Amino acid sequence: MPSAAQLLETAKKYFAPLPASAESAANPITLEKVALGRILYYDTRLSKNHDLSCNSCHKLDDYGIDHEATSPGHKKQRGERNTPTVYNAAFHISQFWDGRATDVEDQALKPVTNPVEMALADEAACVTSVKSVPGYADLFKAAFPGDADPCNPRNISLAIGAFERGLVTPAPFDDFLNGNMTALNSDALRGLELFIELNCVSCHTGPTLGGTMYQKLGAVKPYETKDVGRFKITNKPEDKNVFKVPGLRNVAKTAPYLHDGSAKELGDALDVMAEYQLAKGKLSDEEKTYLIAFLDSLTGKIDQDYIKLPELPASGPDTIKPDPN
Repeated sequence: MPSAAQLLETAKKYFAPLPASAESAANPITLEKVALGRILYYDTRLSKNHDLSCNSCHKLDDYGIDHEATSPGHKKQRGERNTPTVYNAAFHISQFWDGRATDVEDQALKPVTNPVEMALADEAACVTSVKSVPGYADLFKAAFPGDADPCNPRNISLAIGAFERGLVTPAPFDDFLNGNMTALNSDALRGLELFIELNCVSCHTGPTLGGTMYQKLGAVKPYETKDVGRFKITNKPEDKNVFKVPGLRNVAKTAPYLHDGSAKELGDALDVMAEYQLAKGKLSDEEKTYLIAFLDSLTGKIDQDYIKLPELPASGPDTIKPDPN
């Protein structure tokens, strides 16, 4: 069993405890903004057929995912990539597997206007739908008191982003990083030691153990995938098969794994990482047991009060009707 004290000093070089929230100077968090964002997050009227919300794919009571390889959207269409968790995502360098959104605010309306996902025609259609619900007027005025016409695409994004910036899940690993030497059991300590020894920390660092950089999937051995990753965004040859490194917070609860959801279990994902990303090439069963014990220590506490389903404002006579087409 490694020395907890010595391991803590080493771990501090690569990791940091989660802050209480992901603050943004561009989007200061207020209670009114968070309250509005929470309602919008759960409101299916932000989808064309009124059958999907942000929570449909990013289920807040299940660690922010839906456990599907790819998520069903409008008319049961499937997206191309696995749905990443929304928990702790606001700390990441960008959003989506390919990093096409700079932050959670930039990400917020992209699924709403994606024809495969929530399928509204555009951001103007989203505003029209929200404005057609009478109760939203006062909520937007309270959240954005300085705006003459507060219900607009930017403010919808800011409200949802403000709510998502509070989706933070402190875990036993944070207790350890804060000096509690008994927060991790012996298997988790050995797993942490292995995680560092195997150089997993070359990509999975920081408060979220990932989400801080982009890396090629297939660093030491070509990985067969039709998804060219960031190349779709940048058109740079060096970005083929490059994806944002996922954060590992709550990873034991967010199967399946990889951009295509092809790794069904956590052990499967470790096998892929060993074969394609690490010089070692293969992990023993014992090593996987220890690594999984450490990854279990990243499972955090969900604030049930924060994610509680709010009362949604009632539809009015002029509220936009669902459209299944």
